[in-house]
Amino acid sequence: MSIDHAPPDISPVSSLRRSPDPPRKDPELVPLAAVAGRRSRVPRWLRRTSGPLLLLALWQVLSGTGALPADILAAPGTIARVAVDLFADGSLPSAMAVSLQRVAVGLLLGLVVGVGLALVSGLFRVGEDLVDAGVQMLRTVPFVGLIPLFIIWFGIGEAPKVAIITMGVMFPLYLNVYAGIRGVDAQLIEAGESLGLSRWGLVRHVVLPGALPGAMTGLRYSLGIAWLALVFAEQVNADAGIGYLMVQARDFLRTDVIVVCLIVYAFLGLLADFAVRTLERLLLQWRPTFTGR
Repeated sequence: MSIDHAPPDISPVSSLRRSPDPPRKDPELVPLAAVAGRRSRVPRWLRRTSGPLLLLALWQVLSGTGALPADILAAPGTIARVAVDLFADGSLPSAMAVSLQRVAVGLLLGLVVGVGLALVSGLFRVGEDLVDAGVQMLRTVPFVGLIPLFIIWFGIGEAPKVAIITMGVMFPLYLNVYAGIRGVDAQLIEAGESLGLSRWGLVRHVVLPGALPGAMTGLRYSLGIAWLALVFAEQVNADAGIGYLMVQARDFLRTDVIVVCLIVYAFLGLLADFAVRTLERLLLQWRPTFTGR
């Protein structure tokens, strides 16, 4: 008696089921991962400072070889010595204190006016009808062009300088806060209403937190414009401040002093931006963001 054996199953499905092929790695991914690993081992502070350091070295080389004459732009070493001298005799610290005071007062006034108008225009339709059109017209007028009027209205003291900074600051704040308020998701408003929040409760717990990212962006823009407005403001009959030092240096063709003042402007602006970014991280911890790869 013979027993028939069933032939082995050699179908493609069974062969794949019995001996699955191991996953194959893309050979192009290996070098990319290695490159990414090497890039991550380079300190970020070194990557961020390499560009300015190379530019500074090129500047020094051009000045040392005579390709960049001193009467056009002083060498970095000369500028460093002049900065030390200005700090030593106290002229630069006193000028920085005066300029910081002007920026602080102008920023505070611009913050109050810009945010106040944005709240009125963003929270109320009647406020939008009364406020927004006028603000949109005024923001198209260059604030530098208002300097002659400010001098006529306020004289040549501190008032026109602060008014110029205020005008430069208020419009970015208004636009970003207004856009932040009107950009709040309507579903969040409906959810708050379903939870029984009053109108003030909706504004406090939903609208204002939702508009806070836009407000911080507007504050960063406003700080940059505040230093720009300060440069113009301190060219108008100033008797103190960083701009006053620049005017004196221009009269005596001192490019080294002018560059020192510009570096101080940039440094103070960088510090102000760092302070706002720190405040932004503290106030917006609930908002995860993409930090780059």
